[in-house]
Amino acid sequence: MEFLNKENEKEFNEFVDNCEKGHFLQTTMWAKVKNTWAYEGVISRGEDNKIKGAMLILIRKMRPFPYSLLYSPRGPVCDINDEETLKELFDGAKKIAEKHNGYELRLDPDVKKDEENFGKICKKLGFSIKNDDKNYEGIQPRFVFRLDIGDKDEEQLLEYFSSKTRYNIRLSIKKGVTVKRCGKEALDDFTRIMRETGERDNFSIRSKDYFERILDNFGKDSMLAMAYFEDKPIAGILPVRYAGKVWYVYGASSNEYRNVMPNYQLQWEMIKWAKENSCKIYDFRGVAGFLDFNEKVNGLYRFKKGFNGEFTEFIGELEYVYKPFAKKLIHFAEKSYKALKMLQKKFRKLKNGK
Repeated sequence: MEFLNKENEKEFNEFVDNCEKGHFLQTTMWAKVKNTWAYEGVISRGEDNKIKGAMLILIRKMRPFPYSLLYSPRGPVCDINDEETLKELFDGAKKIAEKHNGYELRLDPDVKKDEENFGKICKKLGFSIKNDDKNYEGIQPRFVFRLDIGDKDEEQLLEYFSSKTRYNIRLSIKKGVTVKRCGKEALDDFTRIMRETGERDNFSIRSKDYFERILDNFGKDSMLAMAYFEDKPIAGILPVRYAGKVWYVYGASSNEYRNVMPNYQLQWEMIKWAKENSCKIYDFRGVAGFLDFNEKVNGLYRFKKGFNGEFTEFIGELEYVYKPFAKKLIHFAEKSYKALKMLQKKFRKLKNGK
């Protein structure tokens, strides 16, 4: 067992980049984006001294309590059927927990639900598995669409999309929408449009500094692309490339000019970027695991489904509890805080006569 340090950081990231289960969320670049969390890492080596397993762990102090939450986003990275390596990584996580007074380790691995042997190993090693959510209850989405682009050229990919998606891509081009691959110079426009998107769809947004940290830390493995109509920025997308995959991480669209379908052309441009860099998977990221009559849920699902990616269900969240009392205490505090926020929201509505 070995722990992440400055001397092995490059080797750690290279292993993640070359592993089948590699994920950009398991890199030190991502840890540096999440600069309000501390981070550590565990390394397992084989007899040849080469890395055979790695796990990046983010650490958050749960103030005012003296405990820390350990979270490994999309970790661990290894052969998921190698019990010996998994045990070594989890034993390393336990030592990190002791160092930081951690009360719990959470994982949401890049492992499909039907890869059952991994779940059996983790249960044997003391983890519980939570996989009953159908929406966005977890930290990372449990349901995604993933498009296999490895053996298809651009023409074949276009034909693979639904007819409606092909039509909207071509309509966007015909209407005069142009997509430019940009850098940090377009962040002001992207952040402004993201704020507009958040207000429309009722979700909190990240700051300009946050997006800037992604571009700075991932360098050539990230990009900001913007769609323009009549010389006005109307939509944008921020993907990240790693381990032979590209993820659609953030996207934004203005309330204006949605009829010229900029988001379809942006996705197509990023799929082409993935192809240019010999990636095999384009990941559209999260969708709900059920359909209801909510147009927001249905609309996002239909948009991503139109590219005919594989609907993928992951195993869910895994939890290993080091300190059961601390977990109960923090869970109670979090529920109480949420209840208080709901009461405050209702009070404001009553006060405003709504």
